[in-house]
Amino acid sequence: MKILTVFGTRPEAIKMAPLVQMIKKDEVLECRVAVTAQHREMLDQVLRLFDIVPDSDLNIMQAGQTLFDITGRALAGLQKVLEVERPDLVLVHGDTTTTFVAALAAYYMQVPVGHVEAGLRTGDKFSPFPEEMNRRLAGALADLHFAPTAGARANLLREGVDPERVFVTGNTVIDALLATVRPGYRFKDQLLDNMDFDKYRFILMTTHRRENLGDPMREIYLALRDVLERHPDVRVLFPVHKNPAVRQVVQEVLGTSSGVHLVEPMDYEPFMNLMARCYLVLTDSGGIQEEAPSLGKPVLVLRNTTERPEAVEAGTVRLVGTSRAAVRAETDRLLNDAAHYRAMAEAVNPYGDGRAAHRIVQAVKYAFKLSGERPQEFAG
Repeated sequence: MKILTVFGTRPEAIKMAPLVQMIKKDEVLECRVAVTAQHREMLDQVLRLFDIVPDSDLNIMQAGQTLFDITGRALAGLQKVLEVERPDLVLVHGDTTTTFVAALAAYYMQVPVGHVEAGLRTGDKFSPFPEEMNRRLAGALADLHFAPTAGARANLLREGVDPERVFVTGNTVIDALLATVRPGYRFKDQLLDNMDFDKYRFILMTTHRRENLGDPMREIYLALRDVLERHPDVRVLFPVHKNPAVRQVVQEVLGTSSGVHLVEPMDYEPFMNLMARCYLVLTDSGGIQEEAPSLGKPVLVLRNTTERPEAVEAGTVRLVGTSRAAVRAETDRLLNDAAHYRAMAEAVNPYGDGRAAHRIVQAVKYAFKLSGERPQEFAG
């Protein structure tokens, strides 16, 4: 059975890598890999780390590309890939434009689609934009739905998806994380390798969401500056996104702050090992809401909505929005209240146990009658 996995960004590659590796090990499955390279440099970092060589590389990224550009180039390129490969199943991941377009291309070719990390919803089609609609549209086109949690499955069932086509697997991001973080890791960057993680409590910051550009980011960074003034034992490590709109506000607000270390975007492996050494995380990222709790790191989510409510319910993350007062207050609380910090740090991660890729492979074989036993679901 030939399976074509399609992805185009770094987050997709991270989460699909354990699945690619698991499919390649299986005796009855053939794995083919196609990348759109919607993001080029960041994607390549992950391909090298997990030793994945794509069978097809569309290399669509261009400077100043729009969603229209990505959609058009990816759709045309994937038509040719599908015509050559003729797969039995196309696997897509999550909520990127590549995800939606790959599902659409497979549908046009009447090839079944499996959606990894299916069923996440905020209920607001513009938040996050365009990810919320990418995942909903991919879900509408999918034949198999690999939901990371019971909550994600419930979302799909409310939308009328056949329960027999939904498998609760856990999230493959935990598979990747557990294979990457290790004690004694040495950073190649001397700045990071020389950081005194025993003397200072480090906050790891990431921001990149379109809806946070402009004033919301300014509010977040002003709150961070307030926190540093209140806590002399705190430092900030901030891998700054390459988007010029992000960098401009970062420089204006934090460029001269002595307690802030602004660094270039990091490869996945050093970033995960850096997160493991930091005290807490402030982010508007989706994936970090899943990853950081596995490392015992509280997460403050710099957004007004999240498609990952299980983390909020479990107590591993808090949704704080973007106002200066709220971000400052919640960060202060984690730095001042040891019991509150422990409650978040020690809460159980609801997203995975490191066996999600195995469950997905078993679910595929079951769905295509290569195995007679439906895989046991992830319990959370």
